[in-house]
Amino acid sequence: MALADFIWTFIIAFLIIAYIMIFFSIITDLFRDHTIGGFAKAMWVLFLIVVPFLAALIYLIARGGGMAQRQQAAVSAAKSETDAYIKQVAGSSTADEIAKAQALKDSGAITAAEFTELKKKALAGK
Repeated sequence: MALADFIWTFIIAFLIIAYIMIFFSIITDLFRDHTIGGFAKAMWVLFLIVVPFLAALIYLIARGGGMAQRQQAAVSAAKSETDAYIKQVAGSSTADEIAKAQALKDSGAITAAEFTELKKKALAGK
């Protein structure tokens, strides 16, 4: 009898955790979607609280396809922002720094000795 109780407890815990994950996915999707208004969002949340399993099932059937599209758009936007940040932080390469110093030398803004010093710093890793 103890094994049966353990299995039922395990199944119930699994279902509760699965529902919580679905609930937060739906809430996240609701607030990510800018095509529906605040009243509709509030009604969905209320519906999820009052009749949780039925509301989650209806939401997944009615708006499930859009959930995937909105998630993909959010991931794509986050990746673009991350890539832009990395490019900004990474700065220029050694070759770029030497090329800039060469351009300054060619324009007469710096002397050959200053160019050599900048080149040494760039090659040394700043």
